[in-house]
Amino acid sequence: QSQSTSNPVSFCDKAAIEALNGPHDFLKEWVAEFDRRRRTIVDRLNRIPGVSCLLPQGAFYVFPNFSRVYGKKTPSGKMIDGSSSLAAYLLEEYKVASVPGVAFGDDACQRLSYATAMKTIEKGIDRIEQAIGKLA
Repeated sequence: QSQSTSNPVSFCDKAAIEALNGPHDFLKEWVAEFDRRRRTIVDRLNRIPGVSCLLPQGAFYVFPNFSRVYGKKTPSGKMIDGSSSLAAYLLEEYKVASVPGVAFGDDACQRLSYATAMKTIEKGIDRIEQAIGKLA
């Protein structure tokens, strides 16, 4: 056929209706929690020498600028020459997952998610701080 259509299955309609018409009292609590996570990750990133991060206004991501650490070398001698090499270093050496900013048109940055537990955010930022501190 030259055309096709697809639709959600019927039980999804019922779930959507319940989501729209059901109680929403939990939302205020979750909005406050994600605001706390957002402010914490931005504050912690801005304390790391060579890193700057604006407070995002939407989504669950921050986009910190790491360009001031470019040109430095890892302890093993690898050059950090952009967002891809920094993302690889963070993942391989410190087990921190990030998305290179070059994928979003800005090689100076990394995309980090804060849609996770506060403990995970804090552990990740601790590791980023250690990783950046080891660059020379």
